[in-house]
Amino acid sequence: MTKITPEMVREHGLSDSEYATVLKLLGREPSFVELGIFSVMWSEHCSYKSTRVHLKKLPTKAPWVIQGPGENAGVIDIGDGDACIFKMESHNHPSFIEPYQGAATGVGGIMRDVFTMGARPIAMMNALRFGEPSHPKTRHLVSGVVSGIGGYGNCMGVPTVGGEVNFHKSYNGNILVNAMCVGLARQDKIFLSAAKGAGNPVVYVGSKTGRDGIHGATMASAEFDDASEEKRPTVQVGDPFTEKLLLEACLELMATDAIIAIQDMGAAGLTSSSAEMGDKGGSGIELNLDMVPQREENMTAYEMMLSESQERMLAVLKPGREDQARKIFEKWELDFAVIGITTDTNRLVIKHKGKVEADMPITALSDAAPIYERPFTKRAPMTGAPAYDKAKPVLASLEKILAAPDMASRRWVWEQYDNSVMNDTIQHPGGDAAVVRVHGTQKALAITTDVSPRYCRPDPFEGGKQAVAEAWRNLTAVGATPLAVTDNLNYGNPQKPEIMWEIVAGIDGIGEACRALDFPVIGGNCSLYNETNGEGILPTPAIGGVGLLKDVTKMATLAFKRAGDVVILIGETRGHLGQSIYLREIEGREEGAVPPVDLAVEKKNGDFVRGLIASGRVDTAHDASDGGVLVAIAEMAMAGKIGASIGQAGLADGISFWFGEDQARYVIAAPFAEAEKIVAEARAANIFVAELGKTGGDTLALDDSDSVAVSKLSAAHEGWFPRFMAGEEIPVRN
Repeated sequence: MTKITPEMVREHGLSDSEYATVLKLLGREPSFVELGIFSVMWSEHCSYKSTRVHLKKLPTKAPWVIQGPGENAGVIDIGDGDACIFKMESHNHPSFIEPYQGAATGVGGIMRDVFTMGARPIAMMNALRFGEPSHPKTRHLVSGVVSGIGGYGNCMGVPTVGGEVNFHKSYNGNILVNAMCVGLARQDKIFLSAAKGAGNPVVYVGSKTGRDGIHGATMASAEFDDASEEKRPTVQVGDPFTEKLLLEACLELMATDAIIAIQDMGAAGLTSSSAEMGDKGGSGIELNLDMVPQREENMTAYEMMLSESQERMLAVLKPGREDQARKIFEKWELDFAVIGITTDTNRLVIKHKGKVEADMPITALSDAAPIYERPFTKRAPMTGAPAYDKAKPVLASLEKILAAPDMASRRWVWEQYDNSVMNDTIQHPGGDAAVVRVHGTQKALAITTDVSPRYCRPDPFEGGKQAVAEAWRNLTAVGATPLAVTDNLNYGNPQKPEIMWEIVAGIDGIGEACRALDFPVIGGNCSLYNETNGEGILPTPAIGGVGLLKDVTKMATLAFKRAGDVVILIGETRGHLGQSIYLREIEGREEGAVPPVDLAVEKKNGDFVRGLIASGRVDTAHDASDGGVLVAIAEMAMAGKIGASIGQAGLADGISFWFGEDQARYVIAAPFAEAEKIVAEARAANIFVAELGKTGGDTLALDDSDSVAVSKLSAAHEGWFPRFMAGEEIPVRN
């Protein structure tokens, strides 16, 4: 038996106090295999030991929520016996070390979380954050990550329908790759992971187990340093063609009544899947690793339990159904093996080559896992309104903003993704939210991912609120009723009190917004320790939102549709430039207070706009967010290839009006007769409303005194990303 040394314990990421707890729980020294199991199950990545006490504060229930947090993915009722199943997760550290495989296996893993619940995946989204464009690694990382996402999703035949890409120096040494998957199932065919009962066969299906990904969960729970690229062996290797077979085989088995429980082998592989299934079912599990399909020779029990080889599932079947299941998986040319049995002992027992390698209480890996109320140091949010040059030409600034790295068209990215496969994508990338039809119906799901990290460092609480509010607005802008969110909380080292405060405040802001907007959190992911050499990322609590359009013919897009429509601004503009895109790109500064989020106003304004779309009165709408109202109007003009003549009489300060990032605002366009009614109704409802002008022509004209061709704006907007990826010189921000 391997002697456990203090150095070995530290290498496994366990603190002295945590190891003391292990000794107490076992009543003895752990075996080497048991030490590895505790290491991954008690890692931040698997146990959420720093965030669990705070995540409990989030609202998770609503009449339409079928399954909230705690399962592989969340489930909501979308009517007619249909259910939508979705989740978002991170693959940050692996994607920095090996961008193609890191991103690809992130996509594969989140798809398995969804189809293990019984759903067929129908859409993928992603939220990506990279370092400065001028950083020597950024272009390589963008190329690898985008190729990995496209390579896996395209091979699976699941459309990638949208997402986000941002650049900031805080991500230079630690990029973020957050992947979201949305699937559909029937409500009476949803599968959970609780392995209830004793004497039931535990079966392994999918790919063989290799040595890739060992200690992936532990790596994801530690900071990076200059030697982090040496961790390449901890990055998993994916095969989308095998995953496609696994998806079809699992759905075929799910059409029978043979399954008691099923779980994806994700982070921590066989360890987490078996321990979590036994824990949720209140049972024990005994595994014989001699039966595990292996693709490498002489694998040890430790390697098999901690391997994160991809495209594998663990299932518990009803007794006597093994042959039925085996035939299905062999038909799809996948490995199938009975590797264990459920017991009534509440223990996880691992046998290999006739020897018991681990024998431990399952609750020691779940209920007894450490939970920390880490100390945090509150800091006052940034305050003040920044100074700026009011004389700078507005349209020249607009053109520069539209060509900035964070604002330029992402066409180069999404054209590498198949966003039309399955033939149900109704709104493609580039709009406020993707819209995907529920096959064979008039219903559709709207999907978005949102967060503004530049708000979350100066004010983590308001930044968390704003992320939820913007997701809610983006769904509303296409006409969908927002139903639920999944979150992906990306932060630095929680053992630093100032970082822990960002986490706590961010969760509190998300919770307040979700309660006010009736937008529950049904699942998510925490990714902490996103730091390199002590430098943390911007707090990035990404929000994935899903909404429902009951009639897809009543839908809005952002593109101007007709000449002569009236351009209307819904929501109050106070000209908030603190932490704005304008301030950063034109003035070269990141300072001031973030824009406050009034959730009651968000709800009132959003409900008003959604009502106009649902009644068929408005088919053109756009959320005003990054860059402000003028950027929103320019995006509408470029999308529709129709210009507009706009202005606001008596403006003392055009800069703050056109580029301020006040919240709860929408730009809509409607024919003249309808517009007059809309304005009157908004005023009667005490909603701020302003007529800004009308559509037409091929220029964007401002106050009849200055204009720019829409084609010129489009050239600036579309040009940056292809030039960047072609390796042309990247100008450094002023």
